[in-house]
Amino acid sequence: LQADGESGSRRRIWGLLATAGVGGTLVALYAVVTPFVTPALRKVCLPFVPATSTQIQNVLKMLENRSGSLVDIGSGDGRIVIAAAKKGFKAVGYELNPWLVWYSRYRAWRDGVHQNTKFYISDLWKVSFSHYTNVVVFGVPQMMPQLEKKLEEELECNTRIIACRFPFPCWIPDHTTGEGIDTVWAYDLKHSRGCETKSLEITPEVES
Repeated sequence: LQADGESGSRRRIWGLLATAGVGGTLVALYAVVTPFVTPALRKVCLPFVPATSTQIQNVLKMLENRSGSLVDIGSGDGRIVIAAAKKGFKAVGYELNPWLVWYSRYRAWRDGVHQNTKFYISDLWKVSFSHYTNVVVFGVPQMMPQLEKKLEEELECNTRIIACRFPFPCWIPDHTTGEGIDTVWAYDLKHSRGCETKSLEITPEVES
């Protein structure tokens, strides 16, 4: 009877340990998965979809002969930011998912461009992009009208905005490349806003 009691006690202990292990695993899994899932629960869904190699090349094509600072809105795992940094840009990524931000920082360090990159955990609607001259956006149709208005209010006339997968609803793109999901649209804000600078013509005064 004593042996049976000890055996039953051991089974209960192992059962408790197994339950604790499963519970801990579920908690850890929840901690990891929640930041990936919760974006889909917001009013404007912006899920993480990694950029394809073709999309990255199309973005870089739209950045040819450009300089200055660059920001990737919704930078995901940092692919665009890292690729731009390798081309000489001081590149910044804003991403609400902390796991993706930490992974982006690791990738930038691994690829040797961590000094030219920065990644921030932040809601894009709470950030001003006024000091960037190159903006990359991987958005969804529901957010593009509101984002178009935000960027038009904040950005300078010399800014180029590059939209991937979905275009802006009102702006007319200055350049387009790619096809299907790899399509990229580039908008020069000075044209979209109608604020192209013109040289001043000075008419000399004529004495009568």
